[in-house]
Amino acid sequence: QAQLVESGGGLVQAGGSMRLSCAPAGRPDRNYVMGWFRQAPGKEREFVASIGAGGDTTLYADSVKGRFTISRDNGKRTVSLQMNNLKPEDTAVYYCAADVNPGAWTPIASERIYDDWGQGTQVTVSS
Repeated sequence: QAQLVESGGGLVQAGGSMRLSCAPAGRPDRNYVMGWFRQAPGKEREFVASIGAGGDTTLYADSVKGRFTISRDNGKRTVSLQMNNLKPEDTAVYYCAADVNPGAWTPIASERIYDDWGQGTQVTVSS
C-alpha cells in the first residue's frame, strides 16, 4: 500500500496558477494509477484527473480540461497537478489517491477504485 502526502496548496487569486504534488511516504515497488480528487465545502468529493501507471495516458474532468495538467515522475514515484487559470469554483481540499491493484494500468475516474488516499491539501482561489 502507499502512504501518500500532498503538498503545494494555498491561496491564489483567480486566474493564477498553482502546482500540487503527491509523493509516497515510502518507496513503492512499482508505479500506480494515480488520481486527484477534490471536495468543496458542502459538496461531495469529485474526480479531477488521473494518470496511468506508465504516465502516457491521462483523464480529466470536463470542468478542468484545458486548465489542469496531471503528470508523473516515475523515477521518484511522484505525481503533480499543474493548475492554471484557476477559478473560485476550484476552491476545495484536493486529495491524491492511488490504485494499488497489481493489474491497474489505465487512468480511471471512479473514486471507489482507489485504495489509498492522502490527507488532502487546501486550495483557495479568491475572486
